[in-house]
Amino acid sequence: MQHSNIIDAGNYPVYIGAEVFTIMENLLHMQKFNKSRFLILVDENTRRHCLQKILEKVRPLADAGIIRIKSGEKHKDLKSCSIIWQHLIDEKVDRHTVLANLGGGVISDVGGFAAATFKRGIRYINIPTSLTGQIDAAIGGKVGIDYKQLKNQIGLFADPQAVFIHPEFLSSLDEEHLLGGFAEIIKHGLIMDAAFWDQIKQTPFDQVSEWPELISHSARIKASVVKADPFERKYRKILNFGHTIGHAVESLIINNIEYPMTHGRAVAVGMICESYLSYKRLGLAPDQLSEIVDYIMANYQHVRFTDSQLDSIMEHMAHDKKNEQGQIMFSLLQSIGYARINISCEPGLIRESLRYYQDLR
Repeated sequence: MQHSNIIDAGNYPVYIGAEVFTIMENLLHMQKFNKSRFLILVDENTRRHCLQKILEKVRPLADAGIIRIKSGEKHKDLKSCSIIWQHLIDEKVDRHTVLANLGGGVISDVGGFAAATFKRGIRYINIPTSLTGQIDAAIGGKVGIDYKQLKNQIGLFADPQAVFIHPEFLSSLDEEHLLGGFAEIIKHGLIMDAAFWDQIKQTPFDQVSEWPELISHSARIKASVVKADPFERKYRKILNFGHTIGHAVESLIINNIEYPMTHGRAVAVGMICESYLSYKRLGLAPDQLSEIVDYIMANYQHVRFTDSQLDSIMEHMAHDKKNEQGQIMFSLLQSIGYARINISCEPGLIRESLRYYQDLR
């Protein structure tokens, strides 16, 4: 990809491609930033693999202060926010300050939340370096943290000034984290682009090579949904397909050192279960259910749960943000490429979907 694509996400642009550093430099030289101080939020991985390139390529950030938090979902918490807030206080920053979030989904979520709540809001930009960040977390203005192992319980909507996606950052990722982000690409095809799904399912994950094209197409899907419904009143809820059960699975295993799980791997579990719910509740065609299950199972390791863990998964779902009047609500597939929102499912059927997944080999 030689030139940058520009995606309209509503109140801000998303830039994708090899020229994003030049675009970022030009943007940060604009008049609205001429009084700004810049700080860069990193974790140990992006500090090692990505930070130097930003400092060298984007001159307004060359002298930026660096804030470091620990990587991983278990650090998407108040402690990380406190580190950021304390650094901002120690630096005596004002509301002209801009925080550049350099990292994956955790950095985008925590950094955006810390920025949006400090002094009632300072500006931030996202520079996502993971696949999940580039096609999902960095786009949409959803910022927040987990609380007591419950996913995204504290947060708000606060848009970045811009998002800058440099696909070459993916070269620093291991297969597990690429596979995690790939689940969100699968989801985007399933919920609103059947032709994209047909393209995806032709190639096993370990043979995927056209990452810039996949990132651009998937990011456009995410941005189009966000632009249509920025505050998740209705339509944007389709992006939650696979996430009601997926978040519960992720919450269950989030602190399990022996069996860590990326967000995307948990969503892969959730998409199988919720495809089964789609079949039972909305009449998703059996052959389409099989397509989805076969592709995900061929590319993602099967996860085993004990009966007590199934109880915990159900308990976590009771705290899902989409729930209404005590009912667990889902975004499900009427067919591949067409999702519906606000579909309630009884606990017995949800357990049935989890057992369906467990019985797969």
